[in-house]
Amino acid sequence: MFTNPNRRITNERIDRFRAWLLREERAPATVEKYLHDLHMFSAWLGDQPVHKETVTAWKAALISQGLAPSTVNSKLAALHSFFGYMGWPDCRVRFLRIQRQVFRSKEKELSREEYARLLAAAERQHKPQLALLMETICATGIRVSEVRYITVEAARQGYAQISLKGKIRTILLPGKLCRKLKKFARERGIESGPLFLGADSKPLSRCAIWAQMKRLCRAAGVEPGKVFPHNLRHLFARTYYKVCKDIVQLADVLGHSSIETTRIYLVSTGEEHARHLERLGLVS
Repeated sequence: MFTNPNRRITNERIDRFRAWLLREERAPATVEKYLHDLHMFSAWLGDQPVHKETVTAWKAALISQGLAPSTVNSKLAALHSFFGYMGWPDCRVRFLRIQRQVFRSKEKELSREEYARLLAAAERQHKPQLALLMETICATGIRVSEVRYITVEAARQGYAQISLKGKIRTILLPGKLCRKLKKFARERGIESGPLFLGADSKPLSRCAIWAQMKRLCRAAGVEPGKVFPHNLRHLFARTYYKVCKDIVQLADVLGHSSIETTRIYLVSTGEEHARHLERLGLVS
């Protein structure tokens, strides 16, 4: 086995990689995750140089920890990006093969009724901004990282222009939502720019939105494992598809470059899957 002693992960190389990711206009959350996974691999690696065998060993270590295959693959994707940047493509290893999921666990899916309970809990706790924020994500299907594009101007014109991951797409805002957003802006004295702001008058961060939603769980009677911004996006996708039955159009609305990604959002619960099987009538 040939080992190049110069293939080492240093802080200077990680900093350069971070700068490159930002130049490539990767989402802040993606940059943060890639760097976290790279630091994790570097700590496990210790003083060893990087080569395919060490990456394979790390992959095996992740599997032995009982991590989900999708989690293992996401960490490998971070390394692969770094190896591509460094010109070390021969260090890449194969991803784990994952069978397409036929149905989703009911324990992970946020229902429409639970969503309504979250909104009601936010209103009872006198958190109108949080309630409106959840409605905005769920009514448009935007990512939590795209909330900053919901501005006073967007509410007035009825659509938001979102620029992320090197792509620009237009998100239509329902009329009822626009009216609520404009009323919110008037009440808060926000004349222009982002609507959802923190105490520092800066756009709410992803972590702040996540934390605020989690604090609603007990009052709403909803399991904490179901309560996070991305599940609102999933609820939007399932509801939208039931109405339009057009997965290509839904992929465009969600900003997906692959329909396969959109399919993941439409996986039914095991309970619903069981009802479909019962209706087949193939058992006498």
